[in-house]
Amino acid sequence: MNNSTKHRVLALLEQQRDKYLSGQAIAAQLQLSRNAVWKAIKQLQSEGHSITAVQNRGYCLANASDILSVAGIAAHLAQPCHVHIHSNLESTNQTAKQLAVAGAQHGTIVVTNEQTAGRGRYTRSFASPAGGIYFSMILQPNYSVPTLVTAHAAVAVCQAVEQLCGLQPTIKWVNDVLLGNKKLCGILTEAITDFETGQISWIVVGIGINFTQTPHEHAACLFPHGEPTVTRNAIIAEIVNHLLTPPPQRELLAAYELHLSTLGETVRMRDELDILGKAIAIDENAALLVRRPSGEIITLNSGEVSIVTL
Repeated sequence: MNNSTKHRVLALLEQQRDKYLSGQAIAAQLQLSRNAVWKAIKQLQSEGHSITAVQNRGYCLANASDILSVAGIAAHLAQPCHVHIHSNLESTNQTAKQLAVAGAQHGTIVVTNEQTAGRGRYTRSFASPAGGIYFSMILQPNYSVPTLVTAHAAVAVCQAVEQLCGLQPTIKWVNDVLLGNKKLCGILTEAITDFETGQISWIVVGIGINFTQTPHEHAACLFPHGEPTVTRNAIIAEIVNHLLTPPPQRELLAAYELHLSTLGETVRMRDELDILGKAIAIDENAALLVRRPSGEIITLNSGEVSIVTL
């Protein structure tokens, strides 16, 4: 049995999750032999997919089955994408950048179950134990400035979590997604620049979300008590759907501001003791406007702020 047969059977079961399909129906639809279908099911079960086989009813992929797969993501995508699945990687951003340089298409996705050398901003390590959501996406620039791409990614995560999980995440400028004031998701946006023109050729957006990991003092997760109500495949696909349909800049800024928890707070820059002032607004490029105690308004185009409790 080749991998193509296995993937085709899984794709069909994904489309009919939690419903039984007879071996005969699968064989007829995919133009396979019954024996080929049986072998594919056995292989998928050995890989961890929760597929029930019942005589006279057929095969059923359980809603709770949550193995990362191309078919599982594709079943929820609004448009086809190239999806690369790995059991573990050092960094999805690193692999995605290599693919981009090699000519990968806009919308290519790199997904892994675990990162061994995940990175956050300022080269900080990003804990990425098995079972989380870790993926990177290769995008042609959708907006004129990188901060808007970063804002779009943060909004995409928030909207997908709202739609699929019924939760209400917020954004700490510039791109930390929070749940209950604890970090739920980290986003790392990196640009690939054309050496001759100096123009940005590609942008790689890396997203890491705590899924069912035990939360701790500074981190939240989507399902802290286990028993997820949605698969990682579905969440990844929904975020990708948002990233592939960038809204007009005005709409993006409105959605970003709606989710931004930093506005109205007193802030300071990362690793600095001096208080900058109160975050009062964002500008047309999603930069943060801060009013200093003197009344001066300054614009933060990059960096990282922390909230000051007075």
